[in-house]
Amino acid sequence: MADEKEIEVPAKFKELVEKIESMTVLDLAELVKVLEGKFGVSAAPQMVAAASTVAAPAEAAEEKSAYNVVLTAVGDKKIEVIKIVRDLTQLGLKEAKDLVDAASAAPQTIKEEVKKEEAEEMKKKFIEAGATVDLK
Repeated sequence: MADEKEIEVPAKFKELVEKIESMTVLDLAELVKVLEGKFGVSAAPQMVAAASTVAAPAEAAEEKSAYNVVLTAVGDKKIEVIKIVRDLTQLGLKEAKDLVDAASAAPQTIKEEVKKEEAEEMKKKFIEAGATVDLK
């Protein structure tokens, strides 16, 4: 993801962007589904061009400094996983439970743009609770 400082938000979209930034992950996922249905589009990534894959090796050579922490499987200790999600995200009990429940069906992003050390620590906590986490 691009650094927020690099993106200049036009004044006409500023209020909308601020509202979106304040939404929870679950609310954003619901919004995407509504927009997909309303406009008949898909937010799924498309296979575009081979030119983008040519640039990828150069970017891959640089070590990432920020990662997205994605919960891919909950495991047997669901309550422990919910506690960890609450602790890491400051979500309420219902929101954290909903996020963990959603992760049973499809991977869910817990936090975005996290420094490598912090992301590794988060991953360790989830693994100790029996969950599966990817750093992307």
